[in-house]
Amino acid sequence: MSSEKRRSPLLPRKKDKPKKDKRHSPNRVAFFRYAYYDPCFKYFTEQVLNAEYLPLPPPTRRTEEVGTQNSTDYVCTPFKHILGDFVDALELGANVVVQFCGPCRLGYYGELQESILREMGYDNFSMLNFSNGLDVNSAVGWTRECLRQVNPDINVPKAALKLIPLTHMVAHVDSAYDFYLANAGFEREAGAFDQAWAAYLDAMSAATDEKSIQEAHARGMERMRAIPLDKPENPIRIGIVGEMFTAIDARSNLNLDKKLLAMGVEVHRMMNLTNRFVRYNEPNLRQSARDYISYDMGPTSTITIVAAKKYAADGFDGLVHAKSAGCTPEIDCEPVLMRIAEDYSIPILYLTYDAQTSDTGLDTRLEAFYDMLAMKKQKGTLR
Repeated sequence: MSSEKRRSPLLPRKKDKPKKDKRHSPNRVAFFRYAYYDPCFKYFTEQVLNAEYLPLPPPTRRTEEVGTQNSTDYVCTPFKHILGDFVDALELGANVVVQFCGPCRLGYYGELQESILREMGYDNFSMLNFSNGLDVNSAVGWTRECLRQVNPDINVPKAALKLIPLTHMVAHVDSAYDFYLANAGFEREAGAFDQAWAAYLDAMSAATDEKSIQEAHARGMERMRAIPLDKPENPIRIGIVGEMFTAIDARSNLNLDKKLLAMGVEVHRMMNLTNRFVRYNEPNLRQSARDYISYDMGPTSTITIVAAKKYAADGFDGLVHAKSAGCTPEIDCEPVLMRIAEDYSIPILYLTYDAQTSDTGLDTRLEAFYDMLAMKKQKGTLR
């Protein structure tokens, strides 16, 4: 027999390792409910984090009760709303919840909310708390860790590039809503603007890149601009100012925007995510209202005072100041707003919201405010 080694039979080939699903990480990510920004939250989750987005249904009475019952009496109403939203999210199957508030004391609430949720028995989740990034030496390093917390396989440079279209989406949504506020109160066909706005948000929710974001915005704006209006030459104009959660979020302010629009009013509101974060330059803003403020008074104070002065100088008929009960920065704004009201002879309605604020009481105050503005405007016209 030959001494040459016989060839061993062919061994079975090793099976290829199963390819990882590159579409999404296994995490289900949920944000709290906040105004009309759900398409932006969805884009961030799916396109930046490459994870599964869990949208929340409309809040229920239980949502509000759970958030209130598990919060102390001394925290602001937004804290209670967010806590209730997180409970809903975890019960619907989320394993990552996102807390991005930071400008005010809400920036310190993430850790407390997480602690409360764990004491309530919710253990199988992690909190992506963007407020923590304010306290680290390296914001880039911290951001990288945040992204990897949700998706360990994430391509960080690619994810970072996706943030650019996201900022454009936020700016587009805010500008579209500004148009809605200025015109929806004068539509000829009831509900036309609401239908167009809902379609706009649906199209934005389906957008996955810069091109589809731009197309969704262009189509949505074209539809809203085509809605027939019966708008008087000199309508009643009201500017909304105040704390960034309550002034923006319809649930928090009991649908303040829609109540005003139903009265046939042109509404303006400078406070939104674009003006507060994307284009925010506090020193420049403060300079534009230097007759009233010399220092940065807090997270939303500068925009509140600057917007109030701008609306007053532009001849608006009235201002509405909306804040949550116990909001210290906005409480500090009130004496300044009173000076603006006196200097420009513009009425201001001060609205403070807590868990006990009712629709009925708000309706009564808004109707009285509107009647006063209408009589004042008519008197000025007759002169």
